Amino acid sequence: MEKVTKILVHLSKNNVAPQCARFAQSITGHFTETLDEVEVKCSLENNRFTLCECEKGRGIPLKRATFCPFKYLSVAEAAAIPLDVQSRGVDVGVAILLQSANQKVLLTRRASSLRIFPNVWVPPGGLVELDERLLDAGLRELREETGLKLDPGDVSAQLLGLWESVFPPMLSRGMPQRHHVVTYMLLNTSLTHQQLQASLRPEPAEVSGCVWVDASLVKAIVSAVDGEEGSVTPLEGLAPTISVSEVSPEGVLSESVLPLSVLCNRAPNSGEDVERVSTGTKYALVLWLKNLEGQGTRC
Repeated sequence: MEKVTKILVHLSKNNVAPQCARFAQSITGHFTETLDEVEVKCSLENNRFTLCECEKGRGIPLKRATFCPFKYLSVAEAAAIPLDVQSRGVDVGVAILLQSANQKVLLTRRASSLRIFPNVWVPPGGLVELDERLLDAGLRELREETGLKLDPGDVSAQLLGLWESVFPPMLSRGMPQRHHVVTYMLLNTSLTHQQLQASLRPEPAEVSGCVWVDASLVKAIVSAVDGEEGSVTPLEGLAPTISVSEVSPEGVLSESVLPLSVLCNRAPNSGEDVERVSTGTKYALVLWLKNLEGQGTRC
């Protein structure tokens, strides 16, 4: 039996035994020919992350961007991807939407020195390591990136959805180099964002800024749909700037302000990327808003 060295995505359809996903295949497209979102069942067992088909309403949403490179990659282009890239398979990541008691969510800006998505705002997260559960991996990444130390017993966890992430995110910006399925987990805490903020100790090699966003701000962020044209009109009643915590190279936090328009930037079709909220994060935030609405209905 081949030795497992990392967690990879495996796919099952029509009751066929799970097979390791190929780097150059669309994970979402494996389950639907035309749509960009589908429901699947997922499991993490024996260091395999397996996705399989399921009946509508009984699974977890899996989505790709409308401009996902693997949606448009030709057979010739896929074959031209270097073998060392093709051999990577499809990795599994976890991202934590940490919701405070006063219903705010933490986003972090990726350090400018990072090779993948530098200066982009995302929830804390990273790769799932061997023999980890999703929640344990998420709590570890949260601790490593932000310094927040939460135990499984301190939070209630919920899997919100799955995102097919590709870098670069569109073919117009280069051939794919990385391919992940990101699991977005919602963690509810009994602490307010002020209490959590007091314990923040970000790792400057990974994080250059932190911000707490509420539902009204999130609605403005997700209104800037990546892949669409036209200007974005901020929602009425919102201030033109927001308070953020900048992280110095030494890891020291300092208060600053950021134009709201920065968080409403769209992913550019070509050239250098811009500071923005990632497309996958916007998808997760939409799911978070729906979850909040559901909580309000139950109350």
